[in-house]
Amino acid sequence: MQTIDAIHLHRIDPARNMARFYRMSSTPSLFGDICLVREWGRIGRPGRIRIDLYETGEEAMAARDALSRVKRQRGYRDLSRNDVRE
Repeated sequence: MQTIDAIHLHRIDPARNMARFYRMSSTPSLFGDICLVREWGRIGRPGRIRIDLYETGEEAMAARDALSRVKRQRGYRDLSRNDVRE
C-alpha cells in the first residue's frame, strides 16, 4: 500500500528516563477508506499500533493534525535528521 503522508515525533527527557516516539501515517485501504495508522512506544522497542478508518482523506488529515497538535502540546517534537542514529 502507498503511504500518503507521515509524521514522526519524539519526546526525550533523560532526567525522567523518557525516550518515546509517536508515528502517524495515512494509507488507502482495500475498501476505499483511508487508514490513519498510529504507532507509539519507547524508542528502540516495538510499539503499539492503532488503525482508525476515515471515509475521506480530508477527515483523516483533520484527525492527524488534531492528534499531532495534542502530542506537541505534551512535549513531543518533530524528528530531525540529527536525531536519526544509523
